[in-house]
Amino acid sequence: MELIIILAITVFVLLYRMNPGGNVYSFITKSTSKTYDKFAPYSFKMVREKVKELGQEYSIKDYTIQVVVIAGFAAVIAYLYFYSIIWAVIYAVVAVSFIPYLAYMRCQRVYSEYIFEQIQTYCTNVIMEFNVTQSFVKALEGVCDSGVLENPVLQDVKIMIDMAYQNGTVDASIAYFNGKYPYYMVKNMHQLFLQITKEGARDAGQSLENMSQDIDTLVEGVYRDQMDRKNFHGRFIKFGVSLFFLILAVQYMLQIDAYLKLIQMWYVQIFLHIIIIVNARFLLKGEKYYNADVGVE
Repeated sequence: MELIIILAITVFVLLYRMNPGGNVYSFITKSTSKTYDKFAPYSFKMVREKVKELGQEYSIKDYTIQVVVIAGFAAVIAYLYFYSIIWAVIYAVVAVSFIPYLAYMRCQRVYSEYIFEQIQTYCTNVIMEFNVTQSFVKALEGVCDSGVLENPVLQDVKIMIDMAYQNGTVDASIAYFNGKYPYYMVKNMHQLFLQITKEGARDAGQSLENMSQDIDTLVEGVYRDQMDRKNFHGRFIKFGVSLFFLILAVQYMLQIDAYLKLIQMWYVQIFLHIIIIVNARFLLKGEKYYNADVGVE
Protein backbone atom coordinates (compact mmCIF):
# COMPACT_ATOMS: atom_id res chain seq x y z
CA MET A 1 0.00 0.00 0.00
CA GLU A 2 2.86 2.34 0.90
CA LEU A 3 4.46 1.60 -2.49
CA ILE A 4 1.26 2.61 -4.31
CA ILE A 5 1.02 5.89 -2.38
CA ILE A 6 4.68 6.70 -3.12
CA LEU A 7 4.13 5.92 -6.82
CA ALA A 8 1.06 8.18 -6.95
CA ILE A 9 2.99 11.05 -5.32
CA THR A 10 5.88 10.55 -7.78
CA VAL A 11 3.54 10.71 -10.78
CA PHE A 12 1.91 13.87 -9.42
CA VAL A 13 5.31 15.57 -8.88
CA LEU A 14 6.47 14.65 -12.39
CA LEU A 15 3.27 16.04 -13.92
CA TYR A 16 3.63 19.22 -11.90
CA ARG A 17 7.25 19.65 -13.04
CA MET A 18 6.13 19.18 -16.65
CA ASN A 19 3.49 21.89 -16.21
CA PRO A 20 4.99 24.41 -13.71
CA GLY A 21 2.59 26.98 -12.32
CA GLY A 22 -0.36 25.28 -13.99
CA ASN A 23 -3.19 23.02 -12.99
CA VAL A 24 -2.24 19.34 -13.13
CA TYR A 25 -5.83 18.35 -13.90
CA SER A 26 -5.91 20.76 -16.84
CA PHE A 27 -2.59 19.41 -18.04
CA ILE A 28 -3.90 15.83 -18.00
CA THR A 29 -7.10 16.88 -19.79
CA LYS A 30 -5.19 18.78 -22.51
CA SER A 31 -2.71 15.93 -22.98
CA THR A 32 -5.52 13.40 -23.34
CA SER A 33 -7.31 15.64 -25.83
CA LYS A 34 -4.13 16.06 -27.92
CA THR A 35 -3.56 12.31 -27.95
CA TYR A 36 -7.17 11.75 -29.05
CA ASP A 37 -6.89 14.29 -31.87
CA LYS A 38 -3.70 12.63 -33.06
CA PHE A 39 -4.81 9.01 -33.13
CA ALA A 40 -8.63 9.02 -33.38
CA PRO A 41 -10.04 8.03 -36.79
CA TYR A 42 -11.14 11.00 -38.90
CA SER A 43 -14.64 9.58 -39.30
CA PHE A 44 -15.09 9.33 -35.54
CA LYS A 45 -13.84 12.90 -35.09
CA MET A 46 -16.72 14.01 -37.31
CA VAL A 47 -19.14 11.89 -35.30
CA ARG A 48 -17.92 13.34 -32.03
CA GLU A 49 -18.16 16.90 -33.34
CA LYS A 50 -21.76 16.29 -34.38
CA VAL A 51 -22.55 14.81 -30.95
CA LYS A 52 -21.08 17.96 -29.37
CA GLU A 53 -23.14 20.10 -31.74
CA LEU A 54 -26.27 18.22 -30.68
CA GLY A 55 -25.42 18.97 -27.04
CA GLN A 56 -25.20 15.29 -26.09
CA GLU A 57 -21.46 15.01 -25.47
CA TYR A 58 -20.52 14.19 -21.87
CA SER A 59 -19.05 17.06 -19.89
CA ILE A 60 -15.79 16.74 -17.95
CA LYS A 61 -17.90 16.29 -14.82
CA ASP A 62 -19.83 13.42 -16.44
CA TYR A 63 -16.60 11.69 -17.50
CA THR A 64 -15.11 12.21 -14.05
CA ILE A 65 -18.12 10.58 -12.41
CA GLN A 66 -17.91 7.73 -14.93
CA VAL A 67 -14.22 7.20 -14.14
CA VAL A 68 -14.83 7.21 -10.39
CA VAL A 69 -17.79 4.82 -10.60
CA ILE A 70 -16.15 2.35 -13.00
CA ALA A 71 -12.77 2.42 -11.25
CA GLY A 72 -14.41 2.09 -7.84
CA PHE A 73 -16.59 -0.79 -8.97
CA ALA A 74 -13.65 -2.63 -10.55
CA ALA A 75 -11.49 -2.11 -7.46
CA VAL A 76 -14.22 -3.38 -5.12
CA ILE A 77 -14.85 -6.46 -7.27
CA ALA A 78 -11.14 -7.28 -7.55
CA TYR A 79 -10.68 -6.88 -3.79
CA LEU A 80 -13.67 -9.12 -3.05
CA TYR A 81 -12.22 -11.80 -5.33
CA PHE A 82 -8.53 -11.64 -4.31
CA TYR A 83 -8.39 -9.53 -1.11
CA SER A 84 -5.41 -7.77 -2.64
CA ILE A 85 -4.90 -4.01 -2.93
CA ILE A 86 -2.54 -4.56 -5.87
CA TRP A 87 -5.13 -6.48 -7.90
CA ALA A 88 -7.74 -3.87 -6.97
CA VAL A 89 -5.56 -1.09 -8.42
CA ILE A 90 -4.70 -3.12 -11.54
CA TYR A 91 -8.36 -3.88 -12.31
CA ALA A 92 -9.35 -0.27 -11.62
CA VAL A 93 -6.78 0.95 -14.17
CA VAL A 94 -7.82 -1.65 -16.76
CA ALA A 95 -11.50 -0.77 -16.30
CA VAL A 96 -10.83 2.95 -16.76
CA SER A 97 -8.93 2.19 -19.99
CA PHE A 98 -12.23 0.94 -21.49
CA ILE A 99 -13.98 4.28 -20.96
CA PRO A 100 -12.87 5.67 -24.38
CA TYR A 101 -14.39 2.58 -26.01
CA LEU A 102 -17.65 3.12 -24.11
CA ALA A 103 -17.63 6.78 -25.18
CA TYR A 104 -17.01 5.68 -28.78
CA MET A 105 -20.03 3.34 -28.73
CA ARG A 106 -22.24 5.96 -27.13
CA CYS A 107 -21.26 8.63 -29.68
CA GLN A 108 -21.94 6.18 -32.51
CA ARG A 109 -25.42 5.49 -31.10
CA VAL A 110 -26.27 9.19 -30.73
CA TYR A 111 -24.97 9.90 -34.23
CA SER A 112 -26.84 6.92 -35.67
CA GLU A 113 -30.09 8.12 -34.09
CA TYR A 114 -29.49 11.59 -35.49
CA ILE A 115 -28.81 10.25 -39.01
CA PHE A 116 -31.92 8.08 -38.87
CA GLU A 117 -34.07 11.11 -37.97
CA GLN A 118 -32.51 13.02 -40.87
CA ILE A 119 -33.20 10.14 -43.28
CA GLN A 120 -36.79 9.96 -42.09
CA THR A 121 -37.11 13.71 -42.74
CA TYR A 122 -35.48 13.30 -46.16
CA CYS A 123 -37.83 10.52 -47.29
CA THR A 124 -41.00 12.17 -46.02
CA ASN A 125 -40.20 15.57 -47.54
CA VAL A 126 -39.02 14.20 -50.90
CA ILE A 127 -42.35 12.41 -51.27
CA MET A 128 -44.26 15.60 -50.45
CA GLU A 129 -42.14 17.67 -52.84
CA PHE A 130 -42.53 15.10 -55.62
CA ASN A 131 -46.32 15.25 -55.31
CA VAL A 132 -46.01 18.95 -56.17
CA THR A 133 -43.19 19.01 -58.72
CA GLN A 134 -43.58 15.53 -60.30
CA SER A 135 -39.78 15.54 -60.71
CA PHE A 136 -37.34 13.68 -58.49
CA VAL A 137 -34.49 16.17 -58.98
CA LYS A 138 -36.80 19.15 -58.40
CA ALA A 139 -38.07 17.39 -55.28
CA LEU A 140 -34.47 17.07 -54.03
CA GLU A 141 -33.87 20.75 -54.70
CA GLY A 142 -37.04 21.67 -52.84
CA VAL A 143 -35.96 19.65 -49.81
CA CYS A 144 -32.52 21.31 -49.84
CA ASP A 145 -34.04 24.78 -50.02
CA SER A 146 -36.59 24.05 -47.28
CA GLY A 147 -33.92 23.94 -44.57
CA VAL A 148 -35.22 20.76 -42.95
CA LEU A 149 -31.98 18.83 -43.56
CA GLU A 150 -28.60 19.25 -41.91
CA ASN A 151 -25.15 17.99 -42.77
CA PRO A 152 -23.94 15.43 -43.64
CA VAL A 153 -27.26 14.38 -45.24
CA LEU A 154 -27.82 17.84 -46.73
CA GLN A 155 -24.41 17.80 -48.40
CA ASP A 156 -25.03 14.32 -49.81
CA VAL A 157 -28.39 15.40 -51.27
CA LYS A 158 -26.62 18.31 -52.98
CA ILE A 159 -24.13 15.84 -54.43
CA MET A 160 -27.08 13.77 -55.71
CA ILE A 161 -28.47 16.84 -57.49
CA ASP A 162 -25.10 17.66 -59.09
CA MET A 163 -24.66 14.05 -60.24
CA ALA A 164 -28.16 14.00 -61.73
CA TYR A 165 -27.47 17.11 -63.83
CA GLN A 166 -24.04 15.88 -64.91
CA ASN A 167 -25.24 12.39 -65.94
CA GLY A 168 -28.67 13.31 -67.22
CA THR A 169 -30.21 10.48 -65.14
CA VAL A 170 -30.83 9.81 -61.46
CA ASP A 171 -29.41 6.28 -61.45
CA ALA A 172 -25.92 7.21 -60.25
CA SER A 173 -27.35 9.68 -57.73
CA ILE A 174 -29.60 7.04 -56.22
CA ALA A 175 -26.81 4.45 -56.15
CA TYR A 176 -24.58 6.96 -54.36
CA PHE A 177 -27.15 7.80 -51.68
CA ASN A 178 -28.18 4.16 -51.18
CA GLY A 179 -24.54 3.30 -50.58
CA LYS A 180 -24.09 6.06 -48.00
CA TYR A 181 -27.37 5.37 -46.16
CA PRO A 182 -28.39 1.69 -46.49
CA TYR A 183 -31.84 2.03 -44.92
CA TYR A 184 -34.84 0.07 -46.14
CA MET A 185 -36.97 3.19 -46.42
CA VAL A 186 -34.34 4.87 -48.63
CA LYS A 187 -33.91 1.90 -50.98
CA ASN A 188 -37.65 1.25 -51.28
CA MET A 189 -38.47 4.91 -51.90
CA HIS A 190 -35.74 5.32 -54.50
CA GLN A 191 -36.85 2.15 -56.25
CA LEU A 192 -40.36 3.55 -56.48
CA PHE A 193 -39.07 6.83 -57.91
CA LEU A 194 -37.01 4.95 -60.50
CA GLN A 195 -40.09 3.01 -61.52
CA ILE A 196 -42.21 6.15 -61.78
CA THR A 197 -39.50 8.06 -63.67
CA LYS A 198 -38.64 5.33 -66.19
CA GLU A 199 -41.83 3.33 -66.55
CA GLY A 200 -44.48 5.77 -65.41
CA ALA A 201 -47.36 4.93 -63.09
CA ARG A 202 -51.08 5.14 -63.55
CA ASP A 203 -51.56 6.40 -60.04
CA ALA A 204 -48.26 7.75 -58.75
CA GLY A 205 -50.04 9.67 -56.00
CA GLN A 206 -51.49 6.49 -54.52
CA SER A 207 -48.15 4.70 -54.80
CA LEU A 208 -46.40 7.52 -52.98
CA GLU A 209 -49.12 7.57 -50.33
CA ASN A 210 -48.59 3.86 -49.75
CA MET A 211 -44.85 4.43 -49.55
CA SER A 212 -45.35 7.20 -47.02
CA GLN A 213 -47.45 4.88 -44.87
CA ASP A 214 -44.80 2.17 -45.15
CA ILE A 215 -42.18 4.66 -43.97
CA ASP A 216 -44.34 5.65 -40.99
CA THR A 217 -44.74 1.98 -40.08
CA LEU A 218 -41.01 1.34 -40.37
CA VAL A 219 -40.13 4.40 -38.30
CA GLU A 220 -42.63 3.36 -35.63
CA GLY A 221 -40.98 -0.06 -35.49
CA VAL A 222 -37.50 1.46 -35.16
CA TYR A 223 -38.54 3.78 -32.33
CA ARG A 224 -40.27 0.89 -30.59
CA ASP A 225 -37.04 -1.08 -30.92
CA GLN A 226 -35.16 1.83 -29.34
CA MET A 227 -37.50 1.80 -26.35
CA ASP A 228 -37.17 -1.96 -26.01
CA ARG A 229 -33.39 -1.67 -26.14
CA LYS A 230 -33.40 1.00 -23.45
CA ASN A 231 -35.56 -1.10 -21.14
CA PHE A 232 -33.43 -4.17 -21.85
CA HIS A 233 -30.25 -2.18 -21.21
CA GLY A 234 -31.28 -1.22 -17.68
CA ARG A 235 -32.20 -4.79 -16.75
CA PHE A 236 -29.09 -6.15 -18.46
CA ILE A 237 -26.72 -3.89 -16.51
CA LYS A 238 -28.31 -4.91 -13.20
CA PHE A 239 -28.05 -8.59 -14.13
CA GLY A 240 -24.45 -8.26 -15.37
CA VAL A 241 -23.34 -6.44 -12.22
CA SER A 242 -25.05 -9.01 -9.99
CA LEU A 243 -23.00 -11.80 -11.64
CA PHE A 244 -19.81 -10.34 -10.17
CA PHE A 245 -21.20 -10.49 -6.65
CA LEU A 246 -21.91 -14.22 -6.79
CA ILE A 247 -18.46 -14.58 -5.23
CA LEU A 248 -20.02 -13.39 -1.96
CA ALA A 249 -22.29 -16.44 -1.97
CA VAL A 250 -19.25 -18.67 -2.43
CA GLN A 251 -17.46 -16.97 0.45
CA TYR A 252 -20.52 -17.31 2.63
CA MET A 253 -20.73 -21.06 1.97
CA LEU A 254 -17.00 -21.68 2.46
CA GLN A 255 -16.48 -19.19 5.28
CA ILE A 256 -13.97 -16.38 4.81
CA ASP A 257 -10.98 -18.18 6.37
CA ALA A 258 -11.35 -21.16 4.08
CA TYR A 259 -11.78 -18.84 1.08
CA LEU A 260 -8.59 -16.93 1.92
CA LYS A 261 -6.66 -20.19 2.01
CA LEU A 262 -8.26 -21.29 -1.26
CA ILE A 263 -7.26 -18.17 -3.22
CA GLN A 264 -3.61 -18.71 -2.29
CA MET A 265 -3.55 -21.51 -4.88
CA TRP A 266 -2.38 -20.24 -8.27
CA TYR A 267 -4.90 -22.19 -10.33
CA VAL A 268 -7.77 -20.85 -8.21
CA GLN A 269 -6.59 -17.30 -8.87
CA ILE A 270 -6.45 -18.00 -12.61
CA PHE A 271 -10.00 -19.35 -12.46
CA LEU A 272 -11.17 -16.20 -10.63
CA HIS A 273 -9.50 -13.99 -13.24
CA ILE A 274 -11.30 -15.92 -15.98
CA ILE A 275 -14.64 -15.39 -14.22
CA ILE A 276 -14.06 -11.62 -14.03
CA ILE A 277 -12.96 -11.42 -17.69
CA VAL A 278 -15.94 -13.47 -18.91
CA ASN A 279 -18.40 -11.35 -16.91
CA ALA A 280 -16.78 -8.13 -18.14
CA ARG A 281 -16.92 -9.35 -21.75
CA PHE A 282 -20.59 -10.19 -21.25
CA LEU A 283 -21.26 -6.61 -20.12
CA LEU A 284 -19.32 -5.14 -23.07
CA LYS A 285 -21.26 -7.25 -25.57
CA GLY A 286 -24.50 -5.99 -24.04
CA GLU A 287 -23.30 -2.40 -24.36
CA LYS A 288 -22.35 -3.02 -27.98
CA TYR A 289 -25.82 -4.37 -28.75
CA TYR A 290 -27.51 -1.42 -27.05
CA ASN A 291 -25.43 1.07 -29.04
CA ALA A 292 -25.75 -0.73 -32.39
CA ASP A 293 -26.84 1.22 -35.50
CA VAL A 294 -30.42 2.43 -35.50
CA GLY A 295 -32.63 1.45 -38.42
CA VAL A 296 -29.82 -0.03 -40.52
CA GLU A 297 -30.36 -3.53 -41.88
